[in-house]
Amino acid sequence: MPPNTTASTGQQPGKSGRKKGRRARLLVLVLVLAVVAGVAGGAYWSISTVRASFPQTKGSITLKGLSGPVDVKRDGYGIPQIYASSDEDLFMAQGFVQAQDRFWEMDVRRHMTSGRLSEMFGQSQVENDEFLRTLGWDRIAKQEYDKTLSASTKKYLQAYAAGVNAYLDGKDSKDISLEYAALGFTNDYKPGKWTPVDSVAWLKAMAWDLRGNMQDEIDRALMTSRLGPKEIADLYPQYPYSRNKTIVQAGQYDEATKTFGSTGSAAGAGSSAGGSTGTGTSSGTAGLQSQLAGLQEVLDDLPTAVGVNGNGIGSNSWVVGGKYTITGKPLLANDPHLSASLPSVWYQMGLHCRTVSSKCQYDVSGYTFAGMPGVVIGHNQNISWGMTNSGVDVTDLYLEKLSGDGYLYDGKTVPFTSRQETIKVAGGSPKKIVVRETNNGPLLSDRSDELVKVGRKATVDTAAPDRGDGYGIALRWTALDPGTTMDAVFAMDKAKNWTDFRAAAALFDVPSQNLIYADTENHIGYTLPGKIPTRASGNDGSVPVPGWDPRSRWTGYIDDDELPYEYDPARGYIVTANQAVVDKAKYPYTLTTDWGYGARSQRINDLIQSKIDDGGKISTDDMRQMQLDNSSEIAKLLVPKLLKIDIEDPDVREAQELLQGWDYTQDADSAAAAYFNSVWRNILKLAFGNKLPKELRVEGQCLYVEKADSTGPVDEGENKVRECGEREPDQAQPDGGDRWFEVVRSLMDDEDSDWWTTPDSGAREGADHNRDDLFKRAMIDARWELTAKLGKDIDTWNWGRLHRLFLKNQTLGTEGPGFLQYALNRGPWKLSGGEATVNASGWNAAGGYGVVWVPSMRMVVNLGDLDKSKWINLTGASGHAYNAHYTDQTDKWADGELLDWSFSEKAVEDGTNDTLVLKP
Repeated sequence: MPPNTTASTGQQPGKSGRKKGRRARLLVLVLVLAVVAGVAGGAYWSISTVRASFPQTKGSITLKGLSGPVDVKRDGYGIPQIYASSDEDLFMAQGFVQAQDRFWEMDVRRHMTSGRLSEMFGQSQVENDEFLRTLGWDRIAKQEYDKTLSASTKKYLQAYAAGVNAYLDGKDSKDISLEYAALGFTNDYKPGKWTPVDSVAWLKAMAWDLRGNMQDEIDRALMTSRLGPKEIADLYPQYPYSRNKTIVQAGQYDEATKTFGSTGSAAGAGSSAGGSTGTGTSSGTAGLQSQLAGLQEVLDDLPTAVGVNGNGIGSNSWVVGGKYTITGKPLLANDPHLSASLPSVWYQMGLHCRTVSSKCQYDVSGYTFAGMPGVVIGHNQNISWGMTNSGVDVTDLYLEKLSGDGYLYDGKTVPFTSRQETIKVAGGSPKKIVVRETNNGPLLSDRSDELVKVGRKATVDTAAPDRGDGYGIALRWTALDPGTTMDAVFAMDKAKNWTDFRAAAALFDVPSQNLIYADTENHIGYTLPGKIPTRASGNDGSVPVPGWDPRSRWTGYIDDDELPYEYDPARGYIVTANQAVVDKAKYPYTLTTDWGYGARSQRINDLIQSKIDDGGKISTDDMRQMQLDNSSEIAKLLVPKLLKIDIEDPDVREAQELLQGWDYTQDADSAAAAYFNSVWRNILKLAFGNKLPKELRVEGQCLYVEKADSTGPVDEGENKVRECGEREPDQAQPDGGDRWFEVVRSLMDDEDSDWWTTPDSGAREGADHNRDDLFKRAMIDARWELTAKLGKDIDTWNWGRLHRLFLKNQTLGTEGPGFLQYALNRGPWKLSGGEATVNASGWNAAGGYGVVWVPSMRMVVNLGDLDKSKWINLTGASGHAYNAHYTDQTDKWADGELLDWSFSEKAVEDGTNDTLVLKP
């Protein structure tokens, strides 16, 4: 019987019971919020319960611990600019002000990083806490604070914590945030004091969501149950170096001096980048399938910190030197692509010393993380910088041979390093767990029942140990070693030039980021920092490897001098958008096997070069317009082919005609964009999605497939088994990112490839035997899919009706009852843009059309006149529902507008609406 697909349930595995229980506990809250918030009438409510937590923004407040007065000046969007006379006062005030606006968010973040979500939200979060305790982020953060961070950084962290605690002092929970008032109906939770380690631990959460290719490593291994090595290689093609430019284009690795310098011809990096399927593991696959399926279930349930980890997700940044700008000085743009959240992960802020001196060293403005001192992305009076995720491979999964006495390594049994953790549970009994570690890291397999039952059917070769009760999985990850990234933040904030910036970047060890740079002296640059491991020959980090074999261990880290960088390149601009850092030909180290494939980066390169070739000068608004570019690279490839296909059905032909003359721009009001993206989604499903194992497909979507084993109900009379997908819709494959662009591009000329073949579905006549048959079927299916979603009249179709953004409070806004979600959440917004587009409002083609990740902020820094820089945030400064600044930037963000970004004291003063004086 042919494949037969059912609709997704849209529900997370194992969560239904927890959600029902949570709703039951919060029923009383529904009634309370209906009265307090005035939901039925939709009026603007000003009930004291709602407004009690709003920050004081005028007058004065006394803060014990300040050495002098501090001014907090807020503009019409509530964005604060802080003025102080000492570093400690500056960061203490930062802690106080961020807590005013965002303490609920800060509190949830620190409970996540420390594996203590159950203390706030009860039994539903115990499994997440178990996994987070196993990773041990807060333990590593404490080691960093105690052993590796500088004395000045510790001083600033202490001052920041003092400011947060000054805000908390004497307040009831309901006076801190509406969410605490809601939480009070289910438990008696009270927030504790803030600590410096709470701030440092947030960097671990950020690193986790930007950890590199761990998801690809899992996916490749899971694919082996259905696909052979060549088929898997088809789905991970090589990076197109000849078509999509790398970040570093001028530079050379010197084998004699072991250094990398931007002094010569094009240099390279990253062997096997984009497409290696690795050397595999010396164990068989069946046991590994069981383990990785269990691991994926745990990962799906884990809350994201700053982003969904998957293909297509990344960021854009680029810098253009003064030779090609209207101002004669550099322009620098950045828009990190992260999960949409409410409030935004970013918090805009200026930190100004009234007089920059040894006592007070900072005059910096930009994007911060609530809960962490300093500015992460932005500019000071001399330089500006931006970040995109480099995607370098800093994680490896190790298959471990376990026994009651320990684990096997180099022919000997080594005892585990273990510790006991106690998880406190609101409304329930504490739970104790034991965390075990091997010399490769924590055993993730201990956190899943499925992972305990490992390797029973695995076939192993003679090089592998006897499986006994099976194998476990350990994680090796650079972020599980103490680092110095917190030092790097403060060092970048006060850097005066390229030399200072490079020194600061060398401290930015985890997560590894592409850092771009510009300064007021008309220099531009790029550097790749990070703690990047080296591996022995035969281990490229692309698939899990045997932990018992010493040859599988990391051999060290790439020295800072050997990492790629570029300074004042002759072409006059630098683009980083998650593409390959350098060509693989001449660089001796494997940075990753899983780059982004360069669709966004090459489009940005082309836009800049086109402007230069036309003899024009680039303006701040040109940079903004480039950020909003909605052009679809995959449409340019496919639409000419789609228009040549003969369609008999007049309704389908009517939809096909939408593509005639379309400029490939995915505007929200475009009917052609809606239809094309539906065709693209159906091509991916027919050619690839229905051939992938259940562990990669969307949960609840079921197919009859050829049996791979004896599990599942067999269709009577045929060698078929009904298998239902198991993955979250926003994590499933094929996700439609630019890796899939490259997969389809590489198959376009092979019109009879097996990938283009589909069996008779039973729901229709005939099978698809070649590329054009399958494309025709996708066009038909897309027509009727959109008819069901948008109506039969194509005049009413548009991309924005499909491609919508909902902003959700990341705790009670997702798990609470309907009325509570109504009170805390906002949207929808109909968005332009799309997957692997410069305006990257990402969607997962396997899961649907809804927006999954977004440009979480946008900025354009003008180094010729910093007061003419522009910025925008996804939401607003406030984390308080019903505050005027909760989502007051979102409409402008969705429309592609930017706000004025004042920096000089006069410009800030001219834009100030409210002034609060913090007094000692």
